[in-house]
Amino acid sequence: MSGPLPGPQPGPRRDTRGIVDAPELFARVRFRRRAPAPALRPYLEHYWLIDWDLAEPHVSRVVPHPSVNIVFQRFGDSPAFGEVAGVGLGLFTQRLTGVGAVCGIQFRPGGFRPFVPDRPVAEWTGRRVPLPEVFPDSAAWPADILTPSDEDARVAALDRFLLSPAPEPDPQADRAMALVDRVRTDRTMRRVEELAAGEGVSARSLQRLFTSYVGVSPKWVILRYRIHEALERAEEDKTVDWAALAAELGYSDQAHLTRDFTATIGVTPAAYGAAPRP
Repeated sequence: MSGPLPGPQPGPRRDTRGIVDAPELFARVRFRRRAPAPALRPYLEHYWLIDWDLAEPHVSRVVPHPSVNIVFQRFGDSPAFGEVAGVGLGLFTQRLTGVGAVCGIQFRPGGFRPFVPDRPVAEWTGRRVPLPEVFPDSAAWPADILTPSDEDARVAALDRFLLSPAPEPDPQADRAMALVDRVRTDRTMRRVEELAAGEGVSARSLQRLFTSYVGVSPKWVILRYRIHEALERAEEDKTVDWAALAAELGYSDQAHLTRDFTATIGVTPAAYGAAPRP
């Protein structure tokens, strides 16, 4: 394989890709992204923190990235708990009520495997697993992370959790992260065969790498980033030319984009784009 390996990222992403009705969510909760410790940045997208105090319930919806997340959660007076959330295959919904807090760790696609090197990432795909089943000595961490009211203290606790022990270097994880970055940033990359040819490997080899290190197939990653792009366009522009966007994203026609968008979000692109935003 060829191509530059990924390095530490300059900071948390500022886009809202994947968040359905992002303005509505941000009007109701306090949402932040924070950078991890420098040693962790090659593996992580960012930490994400949400706190809420709601008079009325709100349902948040997210079209997941091809990423594993570790999520520390507390709802009302219930005990804090943690989960490993594998790559979500469908629309993720969460009903938020009363008072609560979440501290999440979003790994770069391919970046989770060095922390659990003996198990393929596909083992977690589509699943939410109690944290101790993956990290046996983690029972006390949810309370340690969520109890401090100070945001910097929470971020420092997240750093400590991941740095003990530090992940083992893994060139294959580096390669998987670089490949997914290429799919995300190169909008001309529309077919698995093109990605494999650019790396000098077979499509079958690429499939094995993605199964072990990303958790989903390269085709799935390409399609998911297409939906993220379409969702973001619909958020920003109510006059999107959907036929032109379908061609730009590599769809054979507008009907295929409409089918995938509707299957993922639950409404057509035009209906979503026309919906009022707060």
